[in-house]
Amino acid sequence: MKALVKAKAEPGIWMEDRPVPEIGPDDVLIRVRRTGICGTDVHIWKWDEWAARTVPVPLVTGHEFAGEIVELGRNVTGLAVGQRCSGEGHLIGRTSRQSRSGRFHLDPDTRGIGVNEAGAFAEYLRLPAFNVVPLPDAIDDEIGAILDPLGNAVHTALSFDLVGEDVLVTGAGPIGIMAAAVARHVGARHVVITDINPDRLALAARVADVVPVNVGDEDLRAVVARLRMTQGFDVGLEMSGSQAALDQMVENLVMGGRIALLGIPPGKSPVDWSRIVFKAITIKGVYGREIFETWYKMIAMLENGLDIRPVITHRLPAARFAEAFEIMAGGRSGKIVLDWT
Repeated sequence: MKALVKAKAEPGIWMEDRPVPEIGPDDVLIRVRRTGICGTDVHIWKWDEWAARTVPVPLVTGHEFAGEIVELGRNVTGLAVGQRCSGEGHLIGRTSRQSRSGRFHLDPDTRGIGVNEAGAFAEYLRLPAFNVVPLPDAIDDEIGAILDPLGNAVHTALSFDLVGEDVLVTGAGPIGIMAAAVARHVGARHVVITDINPDRLALAARVADVVPVNVGDEDLRAVVARLRMTQGFDVGLEMSGSQAALDQMVENLVMGGRIALLGIPPGKSPVDWSRIVFKAITIKGVYGREIFETWYKMIAMLENGLDIRPVITHRLPAARFAEAFEIMAGGRSGKIVLDWT
């Protein structure tokens, strides 16, 4: 099979011929149809410090996918050959307290496909049947391929009750934009999304009914006044990994405000904890998706009218992967989907 492989400990990813994976008794074999490129994949492509200490070489990369089951392990029940699916890319252990109590997303032994284990940038993927998420007919392969990042957005956005609340999203990358769309879909009043990239702010305005703000040009406090929010935002969704964005969020939250933190700042960052304490702010760190509650909720929302398709800005055949990565690394795109058919 053709696969995109991190074959060398240096910048780049290479298309190679690799053996089709052999499945175990509790696995399925999936014929991959579409994959999405993630920021994590760009880190692996660039071979930055994080990638160099995390990713084994050689490794088939990629973790956002949709496809069709073509083979079942002998112990697998409840699934069928020919069934369309996506899947949870976090491979969990079964012995930790968290896992045994059903909090699978908090399992400390979690490993990621395309990061620690062979991934989905390939014609075929082996996946534990436990991780398979069947796709309803209403969700096509293109949307199925970006359910993983949508799940991050949904997990973050639904961390707190948003009905009637004013929400600040910092970072207009694809996940931030999808989180803003989810916030509006579930009943937030005002949703403001900030960035310094005008292209991504314009994309945010096309995807969802939000207020895009370029904080390089406009004072966020003026936006609060314009929207007649007397105290500030009730909930913050930090998606950028920028310390300046987090500081700005803290300053513009109400007393007792709540922050869901998905963005990962580079290295260590100074935090004014006294400001957070005196404003009685709650901060929740978010990692991945709640397995499998997030999947149920996002599929239900997609079936009920949530439209995130405009966040996909480029569609390319898998053979043009190098072009796709260069576009993604340029910071002017939304989601990029590769076609493996």
